[in-house]
Amino acid sequence: MAYNRSDDDFSGLNDIPIPDNINEQFGDNTDPIDLEDIEEDADTQTTIGLRDYVKSHYPLGPVWSATGKTTASAPPKVSKAGGPAPPPPPPATLFSSETPQPSSSRPKEGMAAVFQEISSGKPVTSGLRKVTDDMKAKNRVDKTGIVSAGDKEGRTISPSFSKAGPPKLELQMGRKWVVENQIGKKNLVIDECDAKQSVYVFGCKDSVLHIQGKVNNITVDKCTKMGGGIYACEIVNCSGVEVQCQGSAPTISVDNTAGCQLYLSKDSLETSITTAKSSEVNVLVPASGPDSDWAEHALPQQYVHVYKDGHFVTTPVSHSGG
Repeated sequence: MAYNRSDDDFSGLNDIPIPDNINEQFGDNTDPIDLEDIEEDADTQTTIGLRDYVKSHYPLGPVWSATGKTTASAPPKVSKAGGPAPPPPPPATLFSSETPQPSSSRPKEGMAAVFQEISSGKPVTSGLRKVTDDMKAKNRVDKTGIVSAGDKEGRTISPSFSKAGPPKLELQMGRKWVVENQIGKKNLVIDECDAKQSVYVFGCKDSVLHIQGKVNNITVDKCTKMGGGIYACEIVNCSGVEVQCQGSAPTISVDNTAGCQLYLSKDSLETSITTAKSSEVNVLVPASGPDSDWAEHALPQQYVHVYKDGHFVTTPVSHSGG
């Protein structure tokens, strides 16, 4: 920034006693050594006087002008014929002598305006719209709560497509039978099978699958009300299924299933049944008498774990009637 000096800035320096010409005052009668001392004393008095003047007139230092310009950067004078407008003045600095606008004259915004309006003493509800009797809920003519179609914005709803694919009953790559998305089919039969093949049943509902022959493994996944005559089975993520084993089956696994009926033949009474995260699993076995019905046994769902002799002992919960 530029410092603008006026003639009045150093008017007080005229009162400082400064020896003007020592040689004229003392002439040739002064010793050279004394002359040097007099000049040094004059310089000291000048410095002290300048220091006192600056302290009294500029205690905070020189005052810089916000609009001042240096001589080198000042634009030349232009003729009155016209020309580009001069650049705007730079922003005011921290040392500007302009007084800021008081905050009370500025309009308040946000919550400050709300509190100011409340404290002004005016009625708070003066700007609210009055609710008439016909606008009240108790006086409504239509009290069904049904919004008419004209009140809603029309929007197109895309039709929902079923995630289920086409029904399948096929042998893939000569190794795996795939039965998928069969609904309401009571006569599904797999007869041309061998012990090297597996069967995968997925997404079937209210259907019956009969496997005539022996296969390596059968998996029933996400089926509802599904029945089948099988040898070995793995039931996963199903609900309300029925499985009948007509021959000997080494293992039957039931995982994450709600509602499962297992029918075991006389040859499959030694089948190992594994359950996990399943409920309502019932096993039906042939009764002892020739004309007797099936005997139903419910597999436990609740267990008691007791720490004993360094390990946990797990036993099913037994319920006794009173």
